[in-house]
Amino acid sequence: MDKLKSLQEYLSSLGSVAVAFSGGTDSTLLLKAAHDVLGDKAIAVTVSASFIARNEISSAESFCRDNGITHVMIHVDAQEIPGFTANPPNRCYICKRAIFTRIINAANEHGISHVIDGSNLDDLNDYRPGMKALHELGVISPLRECGLTKSDVREISQRLSLPTWDKPASACLASRFVYGEEITPEKLRMVDRAEEFLRGLGFRQSRVRIHGLIARIELMPGDLSRAIQDDTRGKIHDALKDCGFSYVTLDMKGYRMGSMNEAII
Repeated sequence: MDKLKSLQEYLSSLGSVAVAFSGGTDSTLLLKAAHDVLGDKAIAVTVSASFIARNEISSAESFCRDNGITHVMIHVDAQEIPGFTANPPNRCYICKRAIFTRIINAANEHGISHVIDGSNLDDLNDYRPGMKALHELGVISPLRECGLTKSDVREISQRLSLPTWDKPASACLASRFVYGEEITPEKLRMVDRAEEFLRGLGFRQSRVRIHGLIARIELMPGDLSRAIQDDTRGKIHDALKDCGFSYVTLDMKGYRMGSMNEAII
């Protein structure tokens, strides 16, 4: 069976859903498929917080507005999540538990039966303590249940002409911090501004990992040579210094998902 059809049939069987919607590739396909089969019984719920990049919030708002989808915005103060700012290795569990509890409450207020998220089959291959929280709270992951990999998600998204089909992978800004380093609003803003600057230079996939006041930039391997050209290198250095970093470095291995987990797995 075509995986899109399988996904649509699965979603239809749920009756009503609240999609935890980040505006990324996975959750956009999930929301599109849910809205196509459930109509107004499929709503989007987006978390607005200091650890979410500003452009991600804007993208989520635009997609829902353009497609006539009910969009619920939940504002979360990261400083009020117990244990989050200390940034332990299970930070993702702490965060997911807190924000999905709020999403479930929002779903209940709107008379929605199920909360679903965009985890796909490939997510099982990385260190993701947040999945434990989703399981405990009864959150459903239809993409994973229907056997969709990231490649499947992009292929189907392109077929549906979704603007996110080739969108670079994204993750919350807290994932840029080395474990054990305190997460503060000021440092989150530093990372957000720095990555926004790199996108402005045309680096579509980048991460600015923060180690104290050191910025460790990860770019796709093919972009490394451009980054070290004198003119570009100087612009990056000056811009990230303006963001508040004391030292600016380039990771020679390049971008890889979950690099902060390399020290613990």
